Amino acid sequence: RVDAEDVDAFASALHRPPHDLAPLLGMEFTGRVRAVPEGRIVLAGEPLLEVTAPLPQAQLVETYVLNQVSHQTTIASKAARCVLAAQGHPVVDFSLRRTHGPQAGYQAARLSAVVGFAGTSNVAAAAAEGLPAVGTMAHSYIEAFGTEEAAFRGFARAHPGPVTLLVDTYDTEAGVRVAARVLRDLDRGPGSAVRLDSGDLGALALRARALLDAAGLPDVRIVASGGLDEYSVDELVRSGAPIDVYAVGTRVGVSADAPFLDSAYKMVEYDGRPVMKLSSAKVTAPGQKQVFRRPGYADVIGLRDEQPPDDSLPLLETAMRDGRRTVQRPDLPEMAGRFAADLAGLPPAARRIRNPVAPRAATSGRLTAFTAGVRRRIQDEFLAAAVSPLIHERRPSGSQRSAPGRGGK
Repeated sequence: RVDAEDVDAFASALHRPPHDLAPLLGMEFTGRVRAVPEGRIVLAGEPLLEVTAPLPQAQLVETYVLNQVSHQTTIASKAARCVLAAQGHPVVDFSLRRTHGPQAGYQAARLSAVVGFAGTSNVAAAAAEGLPAVGTMAHSYIEAFGTEEAAFRGFARAHPGPVTLLVDTYDTEAGVRVAARVLRDLDRGPGSAVRLDSGDLGALALRARALLDAAGLPDVRIVASGGLDEYSVDELVRSGAPIDVYAVGTRVGVSADAPFLDSAYKMVEYDGRPVMKLSSAKVTAPGQKQVFRRPGYADVIGLRDEQPPDDSLPLLETAMRDGRRTVQRPDLPEMAGRFAADLAGLPPAARRIRNPVAPRAATSGRLTAFTAGVRRRIQDEFLAAAVSPLIHERRPSGSQRSAPGRGGK
């Protein structure tokens, strides 16, 4: 809702007198929203969300809607690929220190849980969303003690239950030996872990596993972290590295190799009149739409009111009406279950980490014909508007008109 304080702030930012923005006073969102439920997998080109509202309301929400949908879809997609790469090994979120602000870090923790992460180091997000809080210890903690062993023993005594000891502050192999001695002496082996955070993680994991097994600690797990993403996780898993848990941070929290989603918020109808853009590389299809999901992701994008194809499920659902939410916000387990079901049905070629082949949605015959008709109408209107001033110009006496088909178009 826009109140007087908002109007004054807008006017100040725009260097306009407040009365110019007085029509905004009291405005609140009264529109309808249809959207794909959170947790569902969508394909490129498919509409994620549709807003139907008076134009000023629809325009005012544009930037915020794009920001929230684009960022969270990007991060969720990156995290989902890490889950695929891990092939059943637990993955946890370590991204907060490097995300672009605390809100982005919170979203990364929440979204990673939706796509199957086992926990997060973001304690605030864990408390708010009911997620497992996970973590280890800081290098600075170890450095504050006289010896690595004193640090491990102090940490283990202060924490009931299993602990994870960071072993690469000084020398990784020596750190594993010290950790094994402390865990064995304190009888804290089952459920505990050592964490590798640098170096050749595959080779170090092999050596750490051998040292732990030789110390009679086969139940102590190995956690790997340090610049991991789906590509490095995929390589480690394929190599057979004895790593039990993958902690991913920076590259996932900022989606380092794909840091944005090329999304758009475009008008498709105004006052009952279908509209579309025709500019190069930015053509949009007109009209209200629906995505019909068919088995095997043979999706069809069609008009909202057309007959659904056989064996199809509509993805866009009404989420708001008259400016008010019409469905309860789903909880994380519900969204996670929805995602897991969608992921299980994704074609194998699309699940590959390297060189994936994504399914592409088809366009229904009705939408194709409708789009072509709207395009012709716009082009005819544009041509008429462009040519009209020319044919009404006064011509000098004796001028010749071009013959039809000879440059007179």
